[in-house]
Amino acid sequence: MSLYKRKDSSCWWIKLTVLGRTIQRSTGTEDKVRAQEFHDRLKAQLWEEHRLGRKPSRSWAEAVCRWIDETSDKATHKEDLMKLRWLHSYLGELWLDQITVQVIDQIKEAKLKQASRATTNRYLALVRAILIRARDEWEWIERVPKVKLYKESAGRERSLMPEQARLLLDELPEHQRDVVLFALATGLRQRNVLMLEWGQVNLELRHAFVPGWQSKNGRPISVPLNELAMGVLTRQGGKHPIRVFTYQGRPLESANTRAWRRALVRASIENFRWHDLRHTWATWQRQAGTPTHELQKLGGWRTVAMVERYAHLAPDQLAGAAARLDGILPGYDLATVAE
Repeated sequence: MSLYKRKDSSCWWIKLTVLGRTIQRSTGTEDKVRAQEFHDRLKAQLWEEHRLGRKPSRSWAEAVCRWIDETSDKATHKEDLMKLRWLHSYLGELWLDQITVQVIDQIKEAKLKQASRATTNRYLALVRAILIRARDEWEWIERVPKVKLYKESAGRERSLMPEQARLLLDELPEHQRDVVLFALATGLRQRNVLMLEWGQVNLELRHAFVPGWQSKNGRPISVPLNELAMGVLTRQGGKHPIRVFTYQGRPLESANTRAWRRALVRASIENFRWHDLRHTWATWQRQAGTPTHELQKLGGWRTVAMVERYAHLAPDQLAGAAARLDGILPGYDLATVAE
């Protein structure tokens, strides 16, 4: 039957197959007469599209399925799935050409009641990315509504002083202590640290690498191993045949645990996330004089702009650059000249 009811919906649903294409969706109404009218209009539309060669209408649900299939290798694939599940209640029953600025504004307002502007922007950016791909690559739609993101504050620059880092390390269980030490030694993101395998490590060459499919920007990251990192790897040797970081014989799956949060409290460290270990590493590198282009490669950042947030942390290096012009105008000290 092409018009039917579902247990999870009070509305009537339709299932149409026209020229080999099957459409299954809600009519958006509980009135059977109106649902039948919707069914008839849609069936006529599908025939017109075929007869006149028009582009068939595509649904948001179809776009989501194709997006999920084409982006399954994204590092943020699981996060996308979570966002898409939340977006379904607003977009799941719409055609792509029904997604207007007004619909986008409803999503913005609803999400902002639950989360920050930055988080809301991630949801909006995902909707925009899917719509743009539907227009530019799949050629399913002619235009995309303007998706205006909220203005965000500058990125976090929260970092620890070495003394604070020592206090935190002293409060952590042994297996977590080495994970944090490795993060502070290499600047790797939590996922890259936890997923590190012995096949990615060459102790003889003092080198490790993160494959492109594991990195945030899709590019492989070369990781030179300093003494601190080498010490961690030496202690982990022989505990597991594949993974580097384990607990009681099992690979670690998470570092943001209750033990981590309790250690922060005992060390009197507030407003600090696990990802801020990466900011701490970058801050220490900058303060040690590491230039921008080297820090960019070490951290695996795609653009210089991502590294420039740490530029102000190397005043001595900048002072040295400024001093190169000291002798260009000999005899002038820029003091007030007596008349």
